[in-house]
Amino acid sequence: MPTKRVSMHKIKEVIRCNSADLTVRQIAAAAKLSVGAVSKYIKAIEKAGLSWPLPADLDDEALSRRLFGGESQSPSPKRHPQPDFAAVHQELKRRGVTLLLLWEEYRAEHGDAAYAYSQYCALYREFRKNLKRSMRQTHRAGEKLFVDYAGQTVPVRDQLTGEIRQAQVFVAVLGASNYTYAEATWSQQLPDWLFSHVRALEFLGGVPAIVVPDNLKSGVDRACRYEPEINRSYADLARHYGMAVIPARPYKPQDKAKVEVGVQIVERWILAALRRHTFFSLAEVNQAIRQLLTQLNAKPFKKLPGSRLSAFEMLDRPMLRPLPAHRYEYGIWKKARVNIDYHVEFEGHYYSVPNGLVGKEIELRVTANAVECLFNGQRVAVHARSRKRGAHTTVAEHMPKSHKAHMSWTPGKLLNWAISIGSATRDIVQYQLTHKPHPEMGYRTCLGLLSLARQYGDERLEAACRRAMAINSPYRKSVLSILQAGLDQAPLPETAHTAEPVAPAHDNVRGAAYYH
Repeated sequence: MPTKRVSMHKIKEVIRCNSADLTVRQIAAAAKLSVGAVSKYIKAIEKAGLSWPLPADLDDEALSRRLFGGESQSPSPKRHPQPDFAAVHQELKRRGVTLLLLWEEYRAEHGDAAYAYSQYCALYREFRKNLKRSMRQTHRAGEKLFVDYAGQTVPVRDQLTGEIRQAQVFVAVLGASNYTYAEATWSQQLPDWLFSHVRALEFLGGVPAIVVPDNLKSGVDRACRYEPEINRSYADLARHYGMAVIPARPYKPQDKAKVEVGVQIVERWILAALRRHTFFSLAEVNQAIRQLLTQLNAKPFKKLPGSRLSAFEMLDRPMLRPLPAHRYEYGIWKKARVNIDYHVEFEGHYYSVPNGLVGKEIELRVTANAVECLFNGQRVAVHARSRKRGAHTTVAEHMPKSHKAHMSWTPGKLLNWAISIGSATRDIVQYQLTHKPHPEMGYRTCLGLLSLARQYGDERLEAACRRAMAINSPYRKSVLSILQAGLDQAPLPETAHTAEPVAPAHDNVRGAAYYH
């Protein structure tokens, strides 16, 4: 409780500022008092006829008598109904609730016997000093969720090999109610980190406005006191749930004191209780943690009314936003450049994007089931993810007009056309359809053969294809070269001569025997 001297010091400041013709709000700001308290004091000052400077013989006791008729500004608590400051402390966590509102409710209940507002505030400040440091922070209901990993791990034994693997323990604590969540994961890597958040939000049944992590590398790419750089996938999760990520400042544990204390409590009340247990799977660990977590949240507070669970039901749960309809889906980000065939590659598979983006750098967001393509932050394509290496996923709308025309052709249609010309043409068309990395590439070659039929005629094309097959070169370029050179009208190599050619006699001709 503040002393009489301190209280009168503020009243003297009000007298001085009032004599300087400052407004009530200006006086309140200067004296660190509420506007209502300043108005009350000004009325008493004017009624007592006091101005600045005060008479030299007017001490604090005499000043108090002049202003308040002998009533001390620091009356004994025994003369006034004592406010329930533990309940006040909890009520202040509700959004929009202020000390002035709570004092007015207290004054309405007790009338003139109630403390003055300034004394009410001073007594509440004294109450707060008796709480733990982390408890003295004022956290609004549903506002912040603090997250971190415990320093202690849980050993899990492999039943077959006996190998022991250490499981990490993720802890999340709500600011207003201290309602706590904990779970074990195999690592602190990005996927485990993100899905621990997902499960924590589902445990809470809602979404807070802000999540406050440590500067763990999985969540924060670059730690900075003023502009931390959030991991892209972590930012995606925050965007999906409509919450903000505000990391604690580097080397400032007081920024996340809630979870620091929460980690200690989880280590003492949960992990310590499990220290003699032998676990053979992560599921067993989490089942044991969940049972003890229920007990922890139901455990009564020592200095405040209720428990974490009751405080959560009263404060945080009503203020949490509802969970989105769909669960967050983890995705990785990758930059890719659009190739000349308007496809981008991911893990050996090729996905189409609008052909106008050829040569541009785009971003891929890849989930377990989809590949999303973004350019300048806008989604330009989305495909079902394929694990088939060397294959293509192509959307017709992404093609140039000339390529769309090719899509009207099918393998059956091309083969029927080739058969109508001849068996050799059919063989080359079939080879192109089965030996290209992408079917469309084979279509283009076949359409090129069709154009040769229009230029040279079906008979010459068939003869050229027969010659190309004979020399084991079933390609359009070979067929075109044969047609351009007129070789399609010459006898095939194997039928041009019936006898072996006779080599001329010469000293430099070694003969077949030389090579045996």
